[in-house]
Amino acid sequence: MNLKIFLTSLFLVFFTLSVTAEELKVKNQNTEFNVYTGMFDFSDDGKKSTLLGFQHQNENLNKDTFLGNLSPITGALITADSASYLYTGVQAQYKLGVLNFTPSFTPGLYFEGDGKDLGHLIEFKSELQFSLDLSKTSELGFSYNHLSNASLGDKNPGANSYMFNFFKNF
Repeated sequence: MNLKIFLTSLFLVFFTLSVTAEELKVKNQNTEFNVYTGMFDFSDDGKKSTLLGFQHQNENLNKDTFLGNLSPITGALITADSASYLYTGVQAQYKLGVLNFTPSFTPGLYFEGDGKDLGHLIEFKSELQFSLDLSKTSELGFSYNHLSNASLGDKNPGANSYMFNFFKNF
């Protein structure tokens, strides 16, 4: 399937769900979905590739700690070169008015496909994310992440990526 058609379809589905949720005035938004797209390994001209991803957070599992509000997250991304990354980890959430700052750390499994060889099946994603509240149930954001195998493999080239995010609470 053409990536542009897929991205357009995905946007329309989430836009429709957004309007439906607003109309129903959902009172218990306990699940957050994050759909994102961007550039995988933008700093490597030879292996950079567009990416598409999805992330889930269940706000019933949030925990207030001395580090802030922590929450488990699970997600996946795929690149135009058929590389993929499946992950689960934790994120902290800091609200600064309508601006949100969300750092996260997620170990996961990386499958090279026709993309960049990152040196190991196990990779670790460190991410910084900024988002802006659009309404009580949706946000628009930008994030940057780094994937690395922490020298578990014979090589550890890493990958730097940036993404544009759309968040929806249900």
